[in-house]
Amino acid sequence: MDRRGVVVFGGANLDVLARSTTRAVAGTSNPGRVVRTPGGVGRNVAENLARLGTPVRLVAAVGQDDGGARLLEQTRAAGVDVDLVRRVGAATGSYTAVVDSDGELVVAVSDMRATELLGPADVAAAETAVAGAALVVVDGNLTAAAVDAALGLAARHGTAVVLEPVSVPKARVLAPVLDRWPVRTVTPNIAELAALSVPEDDPDPPGLEEQVASLHARGVEQVWVRMGPEGSLLSTPDGLTHHASVDVEVVDATGAGDALLAAYCHALLAGAAPEEAAAYGQAAAALTVAGPHTVRPDLSDALVRSLL
Repeated sequence: MDRRGVVVFGGANLDVLARSTTRAVAGTSNPGRVVRTPGGVGRNVAENLARLGTPVRLVAAVGQDDGGARLLEQTRAAGVDVDLVRRVGAATGSYTAVVDSDGELVVAVSDMRATELLGPADVAAAETAVAGAALVVVDGNLTAAAVDAALGLAARHGTAVVLEPVSVPKARVLAPVLDRWPVRTVTPNIAELAALSVPEDDPDPPGLEEQVASLHARGVEQVWVRMGPEGSLLSTPDGLTHHASVDVEVVDATGAGDALLAAYCHALLAGAAPEEAAAYGQAAAALTVAGPHTVRPDLSDALVRSLL
């Protein structure tokens, strides 16, 4: 079978991004600007992939409200196939973030009730798409049952999986999945790596390299640890490599990890080695933080390569 493209299982939200124009002060009103955009980790990854030129299908849940209709329309217009997105009886998910004047996150609140209604039956409805895909990306915003179903479906069809933990609490919930299904790549930050690999009550946790080694021992082929401004560490069977972040002026850090992951997947499917794909991902992340959009509307393969 000629496999092509990516199937993304994950969250689809409406983002409200509030940026303070001065250093944010807690407990009071701060002057700033507010932007409303499509969001959600899975949806953002899918849009980044589409803009880079990779065929992509999104499996997600949105409400039957105007917000859900608008989200689907904008995501489809960006080039993502949204035919597998389910309309549910909850309000379309939302992510509200306050960003400081330097572009760093101050606080955020997410309402993922719609995404939590995406169940194993919705995952099963994507079987034909998964069977024909070259890669599956799974966003940890899904329930544990939905993640388990997605990984099981990918395993049944021999489709490689990239798992994005999203947060420390969700990483702890997802940790047992790594013992049940094959996962090619896991993309945690440092805190999520510990949540995936170290018991919560461990009084003497091992170091980062030992944590990475423990995931390899559980069958994960590639562990890509995101470290924000310090870049990332990629561990593969060929060894451990550090990838520096690209030096740009940060406008808004929101969405950088989603661009990083999408660009990495795009480069792998184009034939790049994992180390080359990681460098390509760092360039895409830099382009994202250098602008005000969660997903750059002008993102392209040529633009990313201009930073390499």
